[in-house]
Amino acid sequence: MDHETNNTKKSSSYWKSFYSFADKVKRFPGLVKRTIWKVGKDDPRKVVHSLKVGLALTLVSLLYLMEPLYKGIGKNAVVAVMTVVVVMEFTVGGTLCKGLNRGLGTLSAGLLAFLIEYLADAPGRIFRAVFIGAAVFVLGASATYVRFIPYIKKNYDYGVMIFLLTFNLMIVSSYRVDNILSLAKDRVSTICIGVAICLVMTLFVFPNWSGEDLHKSTISKLEGLANSIEVTVVDYFYDSEKQANEDDSSEDPIYKCYEAVLDSKAKDETLAMQANWEPRYSRSCHRIPWQQYAKVGTSLRHFSYTVVALHGCLQSEIQTPRSIRDLYKDSCIKLAQEVSKVLRVLANSIRNKRQFSLETLSNNLSEALQDLDNVLKSQPQLLLGSRNNQSRIPITPKTPRTPNFFKIDEDTRISLSSIKSDYYSPVGTKSKEHSRELTKEGQGQKKVLRPQLSKTMTMNMITSLEFSEALPFAAFTSLLVEMVAKLDHVMDKVEELGKMSHFREFRDDDNDEIVLTCEKPKINTAVNDLPSYGGAE
Repeated sequence: MDHETNNTKKSSSYWKSFYSFADKVKRFPGLVKRTIWKVGKDDPRKVVHSLKVGLALTLVSLLYLMEPLYKGIGKNAVVAVMTVVVVMEFTVGGTLCKGLNRGLGTLSAGLLAFLIEYLADAPGRIFRAVFIGAAVFVLGASATYVRFIPYIKKNYDYGVMIFLLTFNLMIVSSYRVDNILSLAKDRVSTICIGVAICLVMTLFVFPNWSGEDLHKSTISKLEGLANSIEVTVVDYFYDSEKQANEDDSSEDPIYKCYEAVLDSKAKDETLAMQANWEPRYSRSCHRIPWQQYAKVGTSLRHFSYTVVALHGCLQSEIQTPRSIRDLYKDSCIKLAQEVSKVLRVLANSIRNKRQFSLETLSNNLSEALQDLDNVLKSQPQLLLGSRNNQSRIPITPKTPRTPNFFKIDEDTRISLSSIKSDYYSPVGTKSKEHSRELTKEGQGQKKVLRPQLSKTMTMNMITSLEFSEALPFAAFTSLLVEMVAKLDHVMDKVEELGKMSHFREFRDDDNDEIVLTCEKPKINTAVNDLPSYGGAE
């Protein structure tokens, strides 16, 4: 019977797995279709880039397909196709970086291979083999070690790798091929053709600039953090109970905003490095300091750590009572809105390429901080518990607790000594009766003392509970103040960016009309999500 039951369960489990797999297979085409549509809808430039790569591959394939071109290039035409595949990037800076690295690496490797072949050809074939082997070892080890240098690793790693690959292919094959010069010329020419096609397609056909992506990315991060701070503070005073019960924070738009900032380090550094290769200048013909954009991103990441902690206050298991929070609501919301306003002013400064008034923004922040400080000083006792509960709990007890505990110990000590002496007395009956009397007295004392002890413990628990309820709000306000301190570093970096980029000077009529309201702003994650390759100009 048990055997049949086990077989039935196994059969049922098998069919459930089969139906689950069949359902996944059935839904797979729809999932692929939605994913493809979403990628193109989020960034239509990716669709254009895919078409550009297809067109470039078609053009470079003509070197192999058309007879006159094939006779001129030969079998090395396939190298041009490989060059297009590995060199053509999404942005102009990426293509220039890889294309120039590949061209210079191939050219230098060809010249060096020709020189070594010329030196090794004179003495004889055996010495030639030994000389080529030694050259491969020395240059291979040297080039690999050079790749560990941070500056080379960051800017020319691909070029050194191509140099090493091309040099080894050419110098080793030269041992069996008589005309090494012709081999090097064909390889360099095909690579130049492939790089030229990539540059034409990326520079002149709907170009995507790394600098522009970095520029837009920085603006998007500033505005996303501004929205996150404002929504977090408003939610804390109005929707904290609802937020505390939500477990899936990954779907929270606030989380997505600051997550984009925290995950932008590698993207910002890559875009800044690629933008340095692009031939783009400001209106006054000054080189744009792309590395300063990366420094602004670094300061924003340090600032966003405070935003993450502030958002964590919404998910705290212990919340300060609403009655206490409402007393400080206006001051906290005003400070958060001033911080959001500063971030939006910085975003507009970068977008419009004009400087901002650091003094005006600092004065507004100082005023909001002073208001919060005044409110906290006016009612400091509320952070230690509510007034109603404090009236029930005596701050200074009438009877000191310590003497009571001493008294209990003394009574216990006397009772124990009496019991011990009576137990060993010659009159057993009397000692037993005396022992029963002492036991009854001890039970009476316990009945009297137990309510007093339980009352004291209850009062201590209530006080601890009130203090623990006040701690989350104390942490919340301290994070707001810490946020203002870190915002000062962001303002300094943006101010340096404006000076280095020669932004237009600030004028009195440049004040941004940003209205502060107590309404909860709407976050559009599609707008705040960063593009796939960042953004700057």
